Amino acid sequence: MTSLASTDTANRIRGLLVKEFKLDPENVTADARFVELGIDSIGMAELIFIIEDEFRLKLHDVGVQLATFGEVVQFIDDEVVAQRGEAPAAPVAGGVQEPT
Repeated sequence: MTSLASTDTANRIRGLLVKEFKLDPENVTADARFVELGIDSIGMAELIFIIEDEFRLKLHDVGVQLATFGEVVQFIDDEVVAQRGEAPAAPVAGGVQEPT
């Protein structure tokens, strides 16, 4: 995994958090704890569903184990590689990614 993939993943997930949870992007740092951002266990479950759609992944019961934004970014990068064998792709215009 490259830092470029992590940066892209972080930006995409940060964008989802800003849009769906109305968070200030400046507060969404690598060490930001979701509980401190106001995202509880139900919010984490919702976030996992949103991330699954955005990255075209199937994730299993991971919300409780991921406490910080940085942990989620690392986990998603690892899952993309594990499930697809490739670095995360950037979304195309309009937010819809073409299948690879």
